[in-house]
Amino acid sequence: MTRTARFTLHPSFTVGEVNPRLFGSFVEHLGRCVYTGIHEPGHPTADEAGLRGDVLELIRELGPTAIRYPGGNFVSGYRWEDGVGPVEDRPRRLDLAWRTTESNRFGLREFIGFVRKAGPEAEPMMAVNLGTRGVAEAVELQEYANHPGGTALSDRRVEHGDKDPFGIRLWCLGNEMDGTWQTGHKTPEEYARVAAETARAMRRIDPDVELVACGSSSSSMDTFAEWEATVLKETYDLVDLVSMHAYYWETDGDRDSFLASAVGMESFIENVVATCDHVGARLKSKKKINISFDEWNVWYLDRPDPDDFEEWQEAPRLLEDVYSVTDAVVFGSLLIALLRHADRVAVACLAQLVNVIAPIMTEPGGPAWRQTTFFPFAQASKHGRGQVLDVRVDSPTYETAKYGEADLLHATAVRGEDGSVTVFAVNRGRTEALPLEVDLHGLGLTGIAEHSVLADADPEARNTRDAPGRVTPHPAAGTTLTGSTLTATLEPMSWNMIRLV
Repeated sequence: MTRTARFTLHPSFTVGEVNPRLFGSFVEHLGRCVYTGIHEPGHPTADEAGLRGDVLELIRELGPTAIRYPGGNFVSGYRWEDGVGPVEDRPRRLDLAWRTTESNRFGLREFIGFVRKAGPEAEPMMAVNLGTRGVAEAVELQEYANHPGGTALSDRRVEHGDKDPFGIRLWCLGNEMDGTWQTGHKTPEEYARVAAETARAMRRIDPDVELVACGSSSSSMDTFAEWEATVLKETYDLVDLVSMHAYYWETDGDRDSFLASAVGMESFIENVVATCDHVGARLKSKKKINISFDEWNVWYLDRPDPDDFEEWQEAPRLLEDVYSVTDAVVFGSLLIALLRHADRVAVACLAQLVNVIAPIMTEPGGPAWRQTTFFPFAQASKHGRGQVLDVRVDSPTYETAKYGEADLLHATAVRGEDGSVTVFAVNRGRTEALPLEVDLHGLGLTGIAEHSVLADADPEARNTRDAPGRVTPHPAAGTTLTGSTLTATLEPMSWNMIRLV
């Protein structure tokens, strides 16, 4: 058996408080995320607004907080006015981002109604179009959504049936504007200028609005770090966060590197934080810019879409990855990476929520079910609240082609307000169990409430419409707490949640 992995927890050594927004998600007008995903009038479970009740039930179980909308690439060509007012009067438009047709049957009012039903902590995170539009359209949307009344735009909202403002606090200043695939792609200087002017205008309406500037679309971009530095030089005192986006997938059968994906994610976070702090130092500012990791997931970018996809369809099947146990273990490790940087990651959005690279899948007129990735997110959102404790592992290692030497153990721990501690841990080893020993010195813990494991003898096992319960977490055997020492065995290639009280 592999040698024992160890770490020590102490209440005096913490990383930071978990912002509930770290457990956010993302709804974009892409594929079937909206239509036949969250919104399907006529479905047997649909409510009066056309929202699928079976999906809402799963979303509440999943526990997302900030929900980003309406994109994503989609927002860079979106006219927000198309999605308000009587549904029968709304125009159909070509969506240049995904080369589909958008009916606009689901728009801003419907999204706000959805968020209000998605759970007690759910809140809207709205992106504005800085690709084909600009300052004027952004503040007009803000006025329509948030101003109490007495102006043309706020009164229009009231006329549309919403007397009370939507109260959107968190706004993204565009999306991936460094990407040449983006409608209205800009140079860093061009984007910095429009982002700064938009931020100034939005703050004149509401000085306390929370704003996210676009960072690099990925760390592999040629302009990475230079983009952040240029943008923040112009916007540092005007924004609160800078965005990060990253997706991970297995390439060329290199599973060992795939399992270590969080090594890349943690490095990415630390590099962006360093860039932010460098700009702050140059500006002699005491302010800290935090991270909005508002797109992250496992996504097989190299998998083709269905062969029968025809351009300009309405809500075609796009990006409907079916996730394996292996994918879920990597996904859980990415969650651990975010928690390990809770001092600077203030927002994070799993992309996306339903059908499109999502933890929840549906069939039109049919059932909804949980993907394997559903379980780590739901467990972390429910039990990963409080102070993140500093975890520095002494772990056996293995070699990866992409990241070099990596720890077999990837772990974090969160201490709740009631003094309980939840350990989240991944064993990256593919064939051998990993013994774990944790010194809980000074935490006053007396028992084990639960040790839940997501693992399977078949690493390719998946949940599907025909077998929706094929993969579910199961209790571990042999986990003990003796004095202040936790002892456990982590199954090969597994996600683990150990709750201590």
